[in-house]
Formats: sequence, structure tokens, C-alpha cells
Amino acid sequence: IRDEESGYNKNLFCIPMHYEEDLERVFIPHGLILDRTERLARDIMQDMGSHHIVALCVLKGGYKFFADLLDQIKALNQNGDKSVPITVDFVRIKSYC
Repeated sequence: IRDEESGYNKNLFCIPMHYEEDLERVFIPHGLILDRTERLARDIMQDMGSHHIVALCVLKGGYKFFADLLDQIKALNQNGDKSVPITVDFVRIKSYC
């Protein structure tokens, strides 16, 4: 996103009522995030070839993106011409000591 990007008017989206007063604009629409997540899954599958994938999720913030990305990878794995084994694990990292 460029610095001069003004984003999208929040009235174009369904915003939960408890966020309405805190939110001024939407910079990245959910559909664009889903599209980029699908593209990332395709790139991962292409780059990994037939190698085993080890997916590691950093908890406390990354789980939703991780789950969406894994869903896309699994869909490609099921619908593709090859099946790649996937191992999933989770870590919790303490930041800001």
C-alpha cells in the first residue's frame, strides 16, 4: 500500500457495531487478503514440489492467517495432480521481554 493511499470508505463494508466508532477507513478488503492467501498457497505448493511441508504457526496472532493458508494448501493438495505430506505444529513465542 502506498503512503498516499486513502483506503476504502468504511460504509462499503459490514463493520461490527463495536468497531464503527474506532474505524475510519479500510485499507485492505477481506477479499483481497483471501486472494493473496490463495496465491501464496499456490506459490508454496509450486516451490515445494513434492517435498514434505512442515507448517509452523506462531500463536497469539497468527492462527487465523495460518488456518486460512493451510485450508488453501489442503484444497490444492486434494484437487491437484499430486499429494504432498503436510505436518502442522504450533509455537508460542514471548516477545517484548
